[in-house]
Amino acid sequence: MSSAKTDATRARVEEALLGPLGELGLDVEAVELSAAGKRRVLRVAVDKDGGVTLDDVAEATRAVDVVLESSDVMGEQPYLLEVTSRGVDRPLTLPRHWRRNAGRLVRITLVEGGEVSGRIGDSDETSATVEVDGADHTVVYADVVKALVQVEFNRRSNDEDGDD
Repeated sequence: MSSAKTDATRARVEEALLGPLGELGLDVEAVELSAAGKRRVLRVAVDKDGGVTLDDVAEATRAVDVVLESSDVMGEQPYLLEVTSRGVDRPLTLPRHWRRNAGRLVRITLVEGGEVSGRIGDSDETSATVEVDGADHTVVYADVVKALVQVEFNRRSNDEDGDD
């Protein structure tokens, strides 16, 4: 399958899924289509405010299956469907990603060069506040090359710090 054809199919699938998954309160974060021997693998990543549960993934899988079985967007070639949550390893690329990760540690690579690590605070459609070494800084999304949430295994909660 050619790259252009794969891209066109991926775009058609994404377009077909926006409405049905939106009705479930889910955002389509990524649609990936790749070859796996004689079949293809269709991966659909979803997200929502508050995070995605296993029940959400199951509902999304059923909805995606209904859309794909009732249309010709995937063509005749067999495929394997995988529906997943967005995952912490995906970069923050949209304002909703920043909003959904408030309070999390993020590493930001800036357009002007250099990196900043800090905790995400408030955010809006154009920027986010990031606490770096106890001081709040405004980060404009247009100034960000890449932003990745950092996994924290030993983050202390406020209760453990003795704060009320």
